[in-house]
Amino acid sequence: MAEVIRSEGLSKKYGELVAVDGVSFSVHEGEVFGYLGPNGAGKTTTIRMLVGLTRPTSGEALVNGYSILSDPVRAKESLGVVPESSNLYGELTAWENLIYMAQLYGLPKKDWAPRAEELLKDFGLYERKDSRFQGFSRGMKRRLTIAAGLVHRPRLLFLDEPTTGLDVMSARGLRQVIRKFKEKGVTVFLTTHLIQEADELCDRVAIIAKGRVRIIDTPTNLRNQAQDTEVLEIKTHPGFPSVPKEMESFPEVERVIFLEDKLRVLGKSVHKAIPRIVGFLNEKGTEILSFQTKTPTLEDAFVKLTGVDAEVMRVDKPQKMKGVG
Repeated sequence: MAEVIRSEGLSKKYGELVAVDGVSFSVHEGEVFGYLGPNGAGKTTTIRMLVGLTRPTSGEALVNGYSILSDPVRAKESLGVVPESSNLYGELTAWENLIYMAQLYGLPKKDWAPRAEELLKDFGLYERKDSRFQGFSRGMKRRLTIAAGLVHRPRLLFLDEPTTGLDVMSARGLRQVIRKFKEKGVTVFLTTHLIQEADELCDRVAIIAKGRVRIIDTPTNLRNQAQDTEVLEIKTHPGFPSVPKEMESFPEVERVIFLEDKLRVLGKSVHKAIPRIVGFLNEKGTEILSFQTKTPTLEDAFVKLTGVDAEVMRVDKPQKMKGVG
């Protein structure tokens, strides 16, 4: 299978801060490749290097066969970029924004209008083609921003946190759009801090934490990394955030995650600790509504592999594509 991206020892330093530390991976043609990690892990910085917005401190990468160091212009011409915050103009209409992007990408003038019309229809925005971008909902803005990144029909599309800040329905619709890219032969490099999103969309996932890629595999294989871990999910009355850390002192318990009104207790022999856990929660005055064993999820595997709490991954970061991401 052809490689669309090959990164070898890619690193970036900002003074004493090592944002990306010797990252190596390859992305295959036609796949959705997920770059999963908490905020500040180095995801956006990696994209900035791969698309030519910042020069790596060390290392090399090939994008569509072009070196980002010695042939950055041709590398840029072969890809599309959709940053977290839109690069479109609020005072222009949807139609005008796409026409302008077609000009910037150097499309022949005869192709401007047909391509703009095609994209607006594909993204369900044709009826709003004469509306100003600044009046669009957040979900519509994301769709038009992605459409703009596809104006020149790139073989490779970088999506940086595409659904961050969207409501549930808008995020779901956008994920459906991303799934269709494969049908059109577009390779997608997707950065996200949303574990479920990576599980749903990606053919393979690279997990990055503190600037280093920890593991690269399919979501299924990553879940299998946690198969020797038992998961007990306990639904409780909310309001006891101090309880989980105390339970981690139990010998059978490796990690406790507090998610809204549920506790997910992870360990290799959690079932042996159930009587003790129930007694402990009762002593703390925690109302137990239900508990059941669960099959380990990609989220559980992520917690096990990185040591990063899943709750940390749920915090949206500011909308930007500058500096360290």
